[in-house]
Amino acid sequence: MTANTTLTERYIAATVKSLRPEAQDDVRAELAASIGDAVEARLEQGEPRDEAERAVLTALGDPGVLAAGYADRPLHLIGPRFYLTWWRLLKLLLWIVPVCVLGAVALGKTISNAPVGEIISSSILAAGGAALHICFWTTLVFVVLERTGSSTAIDRWDVDQLPEVADDGAGRNELIASLVFLGIAAGALLWDRFRGFVVIDGESLPILDPQLWPWGIGALFVLIAAEAVFAIVIRRRGGWSTGVAVVNTVLALAFLAWVLVLLLRGELVNPEFLAHIVAAGGEGFAAGDAGAADEGGVFRILAALLGFGIALGVGWDIVDGWRKAVRRRRG
Repeated sequence: MTANTTLTERYIAATVKSLRPEAQDDVRAELAASIGDAVEARLEQGEPRDEAERAVLTALGDPGVLAAGYADRPLHLIGPRFYLTWWRLLKLLLWIVPVCVLGAVALGKTISNAPVGEIISSSILAAGGAALHICFWTTLVFVVLERTGSSTAIDRWDVDQLPEVADDGAGRNELIASLVFLGIAAGALLWDRFRGFVVIDGESLPILDPQLWPWGIGALFVLIAAEAVFAIVIRRRGGWSTGVAVVNTVLALAFLAWVLVLLLRGELVNPEFLAHIVAAGGEGFAAGDAGAADEGGVFRILAALLGFGIALGVGWDIVDGWRKAVRRRRG
């Protein structure tokens, strides 16, 4: 968004974002006209513009409630007073908590060397249980608040709660950042192979397995080049769309598959580099590795952590792409 976006523009954007695309322009124009008339009336009475604008928007109330009126969408379940607060909090918790529980359980089971079937079933059951608990306890809290007539700050709205207008286009800075990052990644691969990040007695020791050259690393370079072209295409198109989000998903999953297959086969990291770590760690490292033998050793635990970390980053990249595409379509 630009620095001079007014409260009125933010209010209108927050109101129309949940309406059907075909209704947004009409509602936007109607709101702009009615708010402008109300502000002008206050200005004629001598109020400063900023105070007049805030007073008019505050009188209109929560843009979510106003949007529900335009869409003829009744706000029932908990009750109109707490409904939007309950729904917003419930969506936020359901986006965060079950995913974290699923990932934590899957990671724990993977480290403990559990069978694949047990990892999947335990993770899904834990995430499902977490979702049920969130729905029940969150709803129960708001039912109690509604039935007891409690007066709280959570159901009061003012213009300071208006969200910033999101810009889901692909800017020049975003393109430059993407290309710089991809260039650094490609340079790091070449440096690791020919110069080495680790040098022992004047000899470079690659971190990635040299056996990956040329085909394994070549495939990764193809993905890096595809990501660079993809970033340029987004910039030329001026933003995200459903097709762009699909391509982003495919590229992200291809990279995740490349990493996970090599990790599971033990072909990602140079065995000589691992041997150097063991030698440098001395007896303390050997004792720790022996203590983690039931889980496959320290290196297997680290590999599991690395795999889950990369999967988390890829998952966010996919979700963020679809979120931008949906926002652009609605806007």
